[in-house]
Amino acid sequence: MCATCGCGDQGAAITLAGDTGDTHAHDHGHHHHDHDHDHQHDHEHGAATQTVSETISLEQKVLAKNDLLAERNRRWLAERNILAFNITSSPGAGKTTLLERTIRELGADRPVAVIEGDQETLLDAERIRAAGCRVVQVNTGAGCHLDAEMMHRALDTLNPEPSSLLFIENVGNLVCPALFDLGEQTKVVVISVTEGADKPLKYPHMFAAAGLVLINKTDLLPYVDFDLGICTRHARSINPHLEILPLSATTGEGVDAWYAWINARANDLCRTGH
Repeated sequence: MCATCGCGDQGAAITLAGDTGDTHAHDHGHHHHDHDHDHQHDHEHGAATQTVSETISLEQKVLAKNDLLAERNRRWLAERNILAFNITSSPGAGKTTLLERTIRELGADRPVAVIEGDQETLLDAERIRAAGCRVVQVNTGAGCHLDAEMMHRALDTLNPEPSSLLFIENVGNLVCPALFDLGEQTKVVVISVTEGADKPLKYPHMFAAAGLVLINKTDLLPYVDFDLGICTRHARSINPHLEILPLSATTGEGVDAWYAWINARANDLCRTGH
């Protein structure tokens, strides 16, 4: 269960390709009612405090368990020299379109595999398969993010080749995926120029956790009110170490810088072995 939002992973599937009563108080019971109200308020305040404490404790346990599983995944990937990127975004930012182009244009250089995360359907997995690589679909049901256990199950089903490039397309959501390490090398956030330059300020945890931000759909800049400089400053106010690359997955503008970034990470992995 995700203690942040209350969603659960019990329904995750891995597929290869209140009436409150009468509140009116009579005058003759005024003082007694106030006493009861104060007592009830104190009781409810104590219950609320206890609930918050329990929620925080549960979240810590959930995340601690997830981090242990993520380290297992990270070791599994490292043993096979697999470079894994956790791709996150809001719905509609263009993750799948970007991956389709990336698969077609980088697939000749090294094996590429994809783990697709969506609440329902196999639509994106079919698009990825048609682009020319092996893909496994994780349908999270009510869940709003992938977690390390889902990742483990997906890796077991997909079994990507050694020395391959693995993209994990997370569920479209910039909140909970920031908290859940999957065992990837780094998180990549995709935003689009149609979303607003204040996105980093609205979702700071995701931008703080990321290593790279891709600003997609730059071909639409003449038609939208979006300032690349402002967005970049906002992002780096959250995370000064962020790399930020503008591109268009549709036209191909700027994608060479994205490929160079991937190749640099791949070279680092070969050189250091982790």
